[in-house]
Amino acid sequence: MTDSVTKGPAEWVNLPDVAERLEVSISKVHQMIRDGHLLAVKRDGIRVVPAELVANSTVLKHLPGVLTLLHDAGYNDEEALGWLYEPDETLDGCGAVALGGDRAREVKRRAQALGF
Repeated sequence: MTDSVTKGPAEWVNLPDVAERLEVSISKVHQMIRDGHLLAVKRDGIRVVPAELVANSTVLKHLPGVLTLLHDAGYNDEEALGWLYEPDETLDGCGAVALGGDRAREVKRRAQALGF
């Protein structure tokens, strides 16, 4: 089966570049990650963020809430990343992409359902 949606981010952004995109200090980016407002994982020994999650020089509006719901449901950062990038054509390809559009509330609703 050939699927046009691949599991995972199309592009990764390193933390200094995230700070530049968001126009904040690198320490603020680290704080956002610690506070669960931004998702970062290690790839090749470097912490990176999926580019889709820091679109338009801001963190996607519903991302912090969805990350909180996923962590409350027992997901670690890698599992949350996998959940956000699970191919789903009903969500514009995957949850991470849908968070940037008008399906964001549906992604949040599905994340809430994981806790039950």
